[in-house]
Amino acid sequence: MSSPDLNLLVALDVLLTEGSVARAAFRLRLSPSAMSRTLARLREATGDPLLVRAGRGLVPTPRAQELQQQAGRVVQDAETLLRPARLLNPASLDRIFTLRTNESFVEEFAPRLVARIEAEAPRVRLRFAPKFDKDVTSLREAAIDLEIGVAGETGPEMRIQALFRDRFIGAVRAGHPLSNGIVTAERYASGRHISVSRRGRERGPIDEALERLGLQRTVACMVAGFSATLALARASDLIASVPERHTEGARTGMHSFPLPVATVEVTISMLWHPRLDADPAQRWLRDCVREVCAASR
Repeated sequence: MSSPDLNLLVALDVLLTEGSVARAAFRLRLSPSAMSRTLARLREATGDPLLVRAGRGLVPTPRAQELQQQAGRVVQDAETLLRPARLLNPASLDRIFTLRTNESFVEEFAPRLVARIEAEAPRVRLRFAPKFDKDVTSLREAAIDLEIGVAGETGPEMRIQALFRDRFIGAVRAGHPLSNGIVTAERYASGRHISVSRRGRERGPIDEALERLGLQRTVACMVAGFSATLALARASDLIASVPERHTEGARTGMHSFPLPVATVEVTISMLWHPRLDADPAQRWLRDCVREVCAASR
């Protein structure tokens, strides 16, 4: 039995990622005809057409979809295996790292993270990118070095490490009626509330928990972030429901209380692409983020 040509793995990864012979040829610096011949060899090796014509483009077969993640991982592992190890000197590091996270994480943790990095690597700059969605394409394409937040459906190739757990609490202005006495589910539900949703959703887990108790709250307004929620609550009788650790500093001077309904804690994690897994500078960055989050407990 002849040994397989392992060079075909790289071509398979690129072809299935691009879904186009022309684009794959451009990435691999081959002519389209050479790329077509390589696709023919891959079809013969796998016993599957892999990419088939659909209108003007190509679409992957079920077998190709099955192979795509596997091929990517094998190629990335091989690149890591063959990459020479080197020691990192943070003081000489001159790079910009892009972190995608929400504004509450930036407000609560970024000052300590920036201070930590400035002390060790004064030429490193951090760019905090807004978090509009959970699209992993930017991580795959290395436009984002690190994502921080609640991990959703990220794809099996992404690396994930938990940083801390957070729970939702209530927050109201100083002197608010809820700042005195025990906050029962009935008292909490009877107030006017601010809902936080980037997608403009009025209902969420808190509403479902209240509904199980036969209660319903009134949502007076909806905002996209926790900073806006606290600003509104601080200047009115509206009730904010926010994550505790993400908003510790932003709630200074306000009255906070445990929610009188059961809600699930969320795990805040950092996510990165495997191609960055072994890079010394990326490992150092992840260590900094992890230690800053741990120190804030």
